[in-house]
Amino acid sequence: MLHRTCIALLLCLSACATTEPGPGTLPAPNPRLANLQRAAQFPWTDDGHCVVREASNEWPVLAERCYHSLDHDRVRFRDVKGTCAVASMDAAVLGVGLCVFVAPEIVVGAVVVIGVVVVAAAIQEGLNAYERSASRARAKPKTQARPSPQEEPAANRQPEPNGSPVGKDGLPPDPPVSLAPQDRQPECAPRRASHRGGNDPHNECADRIPENSFPGWDVLVNGKHFDALQLATRTLWEVKTDNFDTYTDDLQDIVVRSQVPKLQHERTLARACGFDFKIGVRSAEHKAALLKQDPTLKVVIMDWC
Repeated sequence: MLHRTCIALLLCLSACATTEPGPGTLPAPNPRLANLQRAAQFPWTDDGHCVVREASNEWPVLAERCYHSLDHDRVRFRDVKGTCAVASMDAAVLGVGLCVFVAPEIVVGAVVVIGVVVVAAAIQEGLNAYERSASRARAKPKTQARPSPQEEPAANRQPEPNGSPVGKDGLPPDPPVSLAPQDRQPECAPRRASHRGGNDPHNECADRIPENSFPGWDVLVNGKHFDALQLATRTLWEVKTDNFDTYTDDLQDIVVRSQVPKLQHERTLARACGFDFKIGVRSAEHKAALLKQDPTLKVVIMDWC
């Protein structure tokens, strides 16, 4: 258990040293893609299958679960900042290596790979799938922005058979949004956006949120892709579908310390546009762990998921 204590200490120090990004910060890259890109730098004995299987998790979870699949004969870990040193005994080397490997950011000189790394086959296929998806998105013809149902002249609206209006692009119009003062800022007006990450179970949980105004879509507000929006209460949602109860105590601590700063930042973005912010989780244990870190968060157990 010694190396798990080291990991928790490192993540705690990393969270304390990280400043919360401002509202103008660009959205973070797709977490699954970022994990694949990071893992592609290392040699794996299983062709990267463990990495692809765990890529939708936070990096510390992936790192611990797949650490055994690293080609340890070709990787050397150095605790260049001294945050992972737990003992001078040779038995502690494994703990230091894992502690360095799960760090949220790669420190220069901390991980040394011997020889040339050829990207593992499974990881390369995962990266190729993202590139194909991005290429298809770039190839789609761009359509001009369509005015909202309130702004579009009545003569230009095309009624459906049941009498409800349909946009000229063939998609149902975005639900009407009450224009609070914040919404008059372009970045605060809710817009539909495609689901990100390719995590179908996660997306299904988000789509089933009661009174979700954009089922089947993410919601883009203030530069952030939120998982759902309840227009009636002006509430934006972030969904976490971790199997939290199956994690060890140390791993639960690592995950929560990684999630809470991000959730606080997302809440700041939502509030800046006049929205409330809630977090959906799958277990009472996950809810309690988040609230222990920040009692002001609004956490809901998703009994529909």
